[in-house]
Amino acid sequence: MTKLTLGSHPFLLGFDQLERLVERTAKNGNDGYPPFNIEQTSENSYRITLAVAGFSEADLAITVEDRQLVVRGRQRDDAEGRVFLHRGIAARQFQKSFVLADGVEVGDATMENGLLHIDLSRAEPESVVQTIKINKK
Repeated sequence: MTKLTLGSHPFLLGFDQLERLVERTAKNGNDGYPPFNIEQTSENSYRITLAVAGFSEADLAITVEDRQLVVRGRQRDDAEGRVFLHRGIAARQFQKSFVLADGVEVGDATMENGLLHIDLSRAEPESVVQTIKINKK
């Protein structure tokens, strides 16, 4: 018995890109750091909030690469000349990726009280009805 994949199902013509997207998301392997929330702020807008305490705006980079929102953080280690009796707060770098659906655009990004807010919006697609002419032979 052969296993049908999403892209090979007969009713899902042209959805092979969706299967690749799901595979890419599964391989992403985010480790949960930094913690984040995703909320729907209106019918067509969303907000991603990442807890990035200890990072400044200069330590963070936000890019969109191949329909993927990538947030990278890199803290400078300023521990030179300091003696720690206990070091529980480590300078840790991270990369967090979010796959964006077609039509979702990245808006503003703001920092507030150690939280990075990234606003997203989805454009309302126009409804298109197409009539196909049947030709006689």
